Amino acid sequence: QVDLVESGGGLVQPGGSLRLSCTPSINFFRLSYMRWYRQAPGQEREFVASITNVGISDHSDSVKGRFAISRDNSKNTFFLQMNSLKLEDTAVYYCNVENHLGEEYWGQGTQVSVVS
Repeated sequence: QVDLVESGGGLVQPGGSLRLSCTPSINFFRLSYMRWYRQAPGQEREFVASITNVGISDHSDSVKGRFAISRDNSKNTFFLQMNSLKLEDTAVYYCNVENHLGEEYWGQGTQVSVVS
């Protein structure tokens, strides 16, 4: 079992910024992928961004150029920097990790609310 501790959600105005953090309970080097997903009310959970164990990142088209996934190996933590937030970014954000066996684990979710 892998536990993930998320933090950093909150309330922000359109155009503002937030940074989400996720710390897994196992060492980064035992993971293949680190990801962020989000789920808005009444919507399915959707992919936001991912980063591999060698640092290759990917972002969904809806956040490309505004959000950036990164990792800090020294802190065993990965991040989602969210800039130029829009009303439609409002959702519960979940971090997700996948180990070398293909097993996936999820964080508890953190609420991001963009309100004018």
